Amino acid sequence: MRTTLRAAAVGTALVGLSLTPGIAQATPGGPGVSGTILAQWTEGGRDYVLREITIPAGQATGWHYHDGTLLAYVKQGTLSHFDSNCASDGVYKKGSFLKEPAGADHVHIGENRGADDVVLDVLYVLPHGAPLSEDAPAPGCDLPK
Repeated sequence: MRTTLRAAAVGTALVGLSLTPGIAQATPGGPGVSGTILAQWTEGGRDYVLREITIPAGQATGWHYHDGTLLAYVKQGTLSHFDSNCASDGVYKKGSFLKEPAGADHVHIGENRGADDVVLDVLYVLPHGAPLSEDAPAPGCDLPK
């Protein structure tokens, strides 16, 4: 079972790497934003966490960044993603793959501007012991409508 979960997570990561850039999750998200850990393991000084995140209609992840790379698959809905300049760096529909780079210089927010929940399957590849995300202050700019 563990080998199967690991193979599924690695397969998701490889497919995500071969397709498209950017997405996330944050620590405090809007009301109803939730995440469920599906699998996790540590290898070679890295923590691997496979997590399903749900962002209700009209809600957002909050401004944040990650200490490691994230790879995600949009299972349901459409995610609008913005960088620290409040510029859109992608709109990801159901079936899209996203990649987010590591580091405090990659602050971002994800919003659900649709009527249905956004559901993401996310693989976090983090330095051992790092949190899933790091809160960041709002950059002081207005997101495009």
